[in-house]
Amino acid sequence: MAALDDATRAPAGNGLQPTLAELVALRGSAHRSVPPRRGRHGLAGQAPSPMRGRGMEYAESREYVAGDDARHIDWRVTARSGRAHTKLFQAERERLTLLVADTDPVLYFGTRVRFKSVQAARVGAVAAWLAQRQGDRLAALRGSRSTPPIAPAGGTRGVLRVLDALTRWYAQPPADDAGLEVALEQATRLLRPGARVVVLADPGRAAAVPLSRWTGLAMHHDVQLMLLVDPLELAPPDSLLPFQAQGRTVTLDLADGGVHAQWHQRFVAPLETLQQTLGARRLQVQVIASDDPSDGWLGTNPTPVVA
Repeated sequence: MAALDDATRAPAGNGLQPTLAELVALRGSAHRSVPPRRGRHGLAGQAPSPMRGRGMEYAESREYVAGDDARHIDWRVTARSGRAHTKLFQAERERLTLLVADTDPVLYFGTRVRFKSVQAARVGAVAAWLAQRQGDRLAALRGSRSTPPIAPAGGTRGVLRVLDALTRWYAQPPADDAGLEVALEQATRLLRPGARVVVLADPGRAAAVPLSRWTGLAMHHDVQLMLLVDPLELAPPDSLLPFQAQGRTVTLDLADGGVHAQWHQRFVAPLETLQQTLGARRLQVQVIASDDPSDGWLGTNPTPVVA
């Protein structure tokens, strides 16, 4: 029997590479935590559009004018008012949720429970199942000039296509990674107003994206920025810390004030900057550690980083 992740009750992988089975099993997290989106009459379904037209859901009645379809005459209002009225219907449309995956090599690292890359895949899976639960279509892309985005699709089929992509993208650093800013540039070109954008990113790479890019996205879309961190990055020990880098051992003396300040500048400062600047621009910023429950962000408000 496969081991279970206590936080999500999903089959746990080895923490080094995500598996499709564990991402599929996270479906229960989104379904337990969040109810389906409800329409005007309390039924789950698509998001109603503000556009008026000949759609599926009744919106209102108005006086009949020449050229209106006689099949839509509102006989009750016509009988009550003594003047012919026709029904107008509210068009329905599905919202698009786009997952933007940062696949920079810095994410393929971890000291607790799992790599940050695996946590990114798992958080993306929870977001995908949540979107499906709410009736959205799903799409995904990463920063690549050769790999096409995962085309939008609805239902379980749409989710599985995205989960398959996350499994492949986060198995190892892609050789053609072009960076998070390229991914966001592609997203900006593809999206129509009103979409939801879930960005899975390393804080340092997200902080390097020009503020204008984030602001532009937030003006037209609902943007959630999921920042993946490792506990060691936020709270390093005040002692010697050895690392393996390019076949040799590098030791950092984090008891030294200068070294500790540089560490803070590299790992903690980007989080603080992003929360302060993006939070004021209608972006939701969540910080998720590699040992956090992958669905722990559901139903919570973003919280500040404790340096």
